[in-house]
Amino acid sequence: MSARLKVENLTYSYDGDRDAVNGVDLEVSKGEFVGVLGPNGSGKSTVLKNIYRALVPQGGEVYLDGENLLKMKFKAMARKVAVVGQEHDIPFDFLVEEIIAMGRSPYKRMFDTDTAEDKDMVVHALKHVGMADMAKRQYRSLSGGEKQRAVIARAIAQETDFLLLDEPTNHLDINYQMQVFDFIKRLNVTVLSAMHDLNMAALYCDRIYVLEDGKVALSGTPEEVLTKENIFNIYNVEADVRVHPITEKLSITFLSGKSKVHD
Repeated sequence: MSARLKVENLTYSYDGDRDAVNGVDLEVSKGEFVGVLGPNGSGKSTVLKNIYRALVPQGGEVYLDGENLLKMKFKAMARKVAVVGQEHDIPFDFLVEEIIAMGRSPYKRMFDTDTAEDKDMVVHALKHVGMADMAKRQYRSLSGGEKQRAVIARAIAQETDFLLLDEPTNHLDINYQMQVFDFIKRLNVTVLSAMHDLNMAALYCDRIYVLEDGKVALSGTPEEVLTKENIFNIYNVEADVRVHPITEKLSITFLSGKSKVHD
């Protein structure tokens, strides 16, 4: 499979003294769900922010479908890639349907009003995530999981087939985490996601990159990467790793009292 997204030698520093991201290379092929894992401070979210240009890389290149993503106009980029981040508050309250309609902005000029096509796409997106009956609800009144579903619906309305997920379930409980990732899986789009939960990565990812100190330490399938030896070396904790008989995916149990203590 040829890579849809190719990141080459990506480098970024917050303070000029220490590289938060140092020479990262990664690829995502069409239809893949690829996870970026690593301990706190490893650089996984920073990599995503550099790719979707919330931050500006100090070095490296990012290509999407052969085009330089870092040099695209933002509207052109938004027609190709949608970003789903962590749940966040918004300064003004909006109806759910208004939040979804924001996904149509890459196709509009200033002061353009919503067309019939825009409205149809909003309805389609709401139905797709099971929120058709919540269109007139205030966004702030939604639960955490519902807010994330609304953000996913906004991405659907954006009509892209590539999602960048910046730890989208970081503050959600397990039910909402699975709900969000199940919705994303059913979209059958290409996904690159920064993640912190190893079991979620094992359950949903086709391939995984593990960052340590801003560099790629490991890459491969969940079975290749999420071994008990690798988990101990990267996360400093012992774990039992086995294939679950029902999901047929890796299941990881962390062993209490078996963490590695630093001097």
